[in-house]
Amino acid sequence: MIIIKAGKPQGMKHYRHILTVLLTATLAACVSASNRPVAQQNNAPPPTYQNRLPATPPRVDNAREQPNPALVREIEDIWRSFPGKTGIAIKRIDGEWEFGQRAEEYFPQQSVSKLWVAMTLLDKIDQGRASLSDPIRIGKEDLTVFHQPMAVEVEREGSVIKSVYTLLEMALASSDNTANDALLRHAGGPDAVRSFIAKHNLGKIRFGPGERLLQSGIAGMEWKQDLSYRRTFYAARAKIPVEQRRQSLEAYLADPVDGASPIAIARALDKLARGALLSDNSTKLLQSILKRTRSGPNRLKAGVPAGWEFLHKTGTGQVLGAVATGYNDIGIMTAPDGTRYAVVVMLGDTTASIPERMRMMQAVTRTVARYHPG
Repeated sequence: MIIIKAGKPQGMKHYRHILTVLLTATLAACVSASNRPVAQQNNAPPPTYQNRLPATPPRVDNAREQPNPALVREIEDIWRSFPGKTGIAIKRIDGEWEFGQRAEEYFPQQSVSKLWVAMTLLDKIDQGRASLSDPIRIGKEDLTVFHQPMAVEVEREGSVIKSVYTLLEMALASSDNTANDALLRHAGGPDAVRSFIAKHNLGKIRFGPGERLLQSGIAGMEWKQDLSYRRTFYAARAKIPVEQRRQSLEAYLADPVDGASPIAIARALDKLARGALLSDNSTKLLQSILKRTRSGPNRLKAGVPAGWEFLHKTGTGQVLGAVATGYNDIGIMTAPDGTRYAVVVMLGDTTASIPERMRMMQAVTRTVARYHPG
């Protein structure tokens, strides 16, 4: 930077000299800038998301009222270095602060939305209009698509009867799509879930039409029940022209019918943890099932340190070519001293590999824990 101090007026010759100096310096700066090395995005190795480990992480005195600025910066660095549309939200439960990246935008939820189905049905149970022991019949006409472990039993027996409690365990801990759709019917359908979300002012959280219509629509297909049989859906989808699938997928990503914003989900988790959504018994039951979640063990959960508790729900969308969609994990971290954090990471679309996605998610929870002031 060149600073010209005010002083006694000089002659025109002197001003010409100053102008020459300025132009020379400016041109030199331009040439220097144009010759600086530029990062090679295409050839750069994938990020490893290994957080820096200072001997003593910087602390803030009022950790309940505001996040550590270093935590905010490091989460932003993780977010900025990851390819694709990514949303992150972190909220200190029982505290006063929250922050995130693209936290107000809609992202596809996929199986994260199973959480709202469970809450809606548990709310119905709290009102005395249903019971955990209610029997629900599930036949071949009720099978869905993708992950549905119970389909083997249904196909073998023709139909099965499961209690609400058993189906909650299957839908949440195992992310069984058919179990979830059975719970959805018992809860009153999609409109009942939307009413629950609205009643509790959960904000920017949408609920879609159910698994079968959602997934067939994303693929650019019309739903037919025979698509639920084993890998029939995959075979039919493979016959759809790639351009048709691409257009359908892009339309879904642009305005996901099951979309939610990361910060809305974080606030909903905060309400759940504080017992503001369900009865004490239902809150404890739901959290206990979420602690037993078996899907996504290498996502957020793998970054949570020993001695901390973690409950969560994952979501995974369809893949087209190199683009993966709706790859999510949301949960509540509880420190040994009882402090709780809602953590939400949603990948709308990305070309990163599965290991890269997992490492990024692990970096988020690891960083939250490292800056915990306890």
